[in-house]
Amino acid sequence: MLHFSRLKTTMILGMCLLGILLSIPNLLPHASLPSWVPQPRVNLGLDLQGGSYLLLEVDMNSVTKERIASTRSSVAETLRKAKVPFTSIVAGKDNVTITVADPGQLAAARQALRDIVTERVDGPSRALVFATSTAGNTLTLTLDPRAVTDLATKAVEKSIPIVRRRIDETGVNEPVVARQGQNRVLVELPGVSDPDRIKRLLGSTAKMTFRLVAPEGTAAGPEVELLPMANRAEGAEKLAVRRHVEVDGMNLTRANAGMDQRAGGWVVNFALDSIGTRHFADVSTKHVGQPFAIVLDNKVISAPVIREPIIGGQGQISGNFSADEANDLAVLLRAGALPAPLTIVEERTIGPSLGAHAICAGLYSIVAGFTFVVAFMIATYGRFGLFAAAALLVNLALTMAGLSMMGATLTLPGMAGILLALGMAVDANILINERTREELGKRNGVIASIETGFRRAYTTIMDANITTLIKMLILFVVGVGAIRGFAVTISLGIIVSMFTAI
Repeated sequence: MLHFSRLKTTMILGMCLLGILLSIPNLLPHASLPSWVPQPRVNLGLDLQGGSYLLLEVDMNSVTKERIASTRSSVAETLRKAKVPFTSIVAGKDNVTITVADPGQLAAARQALRDIVTERVDGPSRALVFATSTAGNTLTLTLDPRAVTDLATKAVEKSIPIVRRRIDETGVNEPVVARQGQNRVLVELPGVSDPDRIKRLLGSTAKMTFRLVAPEGTAAGPEVELLPMANRAEGAEKLAVRRHVEVDGMNLTRANAGMDQRAGGWVVNFALDSIGTRHFADVSTKHVGQPFAIVLDNKVISAPVIREPIIGGQGQISGNFSADEANDLAVLLRAGALPAPLTIVEERTIGPSLGAHAICAGLYSIVAGFTFVVAFMIATYGRFGLFAAAALLVNLALTMAGLSMMGATLTLPGMAGILLALGMAVDANILINERTREELGKRNGVIASIETGFRRAYTTIMDANITTLIKMLILFVVGVGAIRGFAVTISLGIIVSMFTAI
């Protein structure tokens, strides 16, 4: 065991040297090294460099309203196809009331709507989406409260990746986006002290549709709605737009801001997938000469006239945009539409001065802890204590190098994790040294004592570290934010300590 080949020695020393080199950039400012030198660094979390904290809540009224509106449209279309006559379909706050022309047709209406009536929510409760009731010649579909709860959960789950994509597009480094409670999303933005642009991006649902414009003078009704123009003052005349969606924004595959080569000004160029391209070609072929409205979050961005069939699946959105507005719209369209609006219920800004103070406090604690551990090891084990101190220095360098290569985000709990990992790393040295002392007390030779002491300590070291790794894995899986950062630093520290000790 005490014989090491040159190859093994070279590999071990090479790994230690590489770890030290990779950890050095964390101690130097960005400008102090040439640009061609790789500079992997540990990212600082919100509590260390300051930034913004946002708590968003899914607007459940909008979720319910949209579900009721879509159900009303589906009911009307289904009854028309089934040729069941009806006099009215009224959408309420949480229900849809269908009045058939003849009470004798009520059973036929229920049969035609069986797919809607028997639909179950895709969630933990697996409850029916609608509870049904009849009275005379009316059939009422009422949203089940359990279904509403599951719809809220599903809306949050869908919102999280979309929120992350929108934030990532802005260049924010290592944001934290996590679910909190039943219908809330937590967003932490390290280094962002003015989150106004982020709030604008997150506050927009970004649901884009392409619809035909109704003839001038058409009043609002079941098939037509009046929508405001996005670039006009509030209270200006609204545009009559058909409710039927010809092409959905979900069919977008690309959206980029650019300059209009003909008219000048900023525009957003987009491309559609195969389904969107086919629908766009069909509607533009059938309605040449008619205005075609581009609607974003119930506001008409523009309503250009279809001059000729558009069969290539590519188009342009113009609306007197500034450069920032065009870029933000492109970001929203690329990230996708939120399933429901998000409202900010809590907002906090952490200043960089507080972060700097936290960094100093964390560094002082690590230095103090490291110094006391080294002093104890040297005082207790002498020369072997010096070996342990050297291993501890390499351990710290390798841990920082590993965090840098992972692009990990360091928070205060993460710094505590590093300090705890250093303490756990020296445990292995203590076990080996104490086992060796025991063997020396039995008057065995020095070489034999070291060999036996290490072999006996090895099993204990492995068992202790593996069980701790399992606990950290559980913390990483079930935890969020700083808890996961703590688990990452401890896990990496344990893996490194097994290398430096063994």
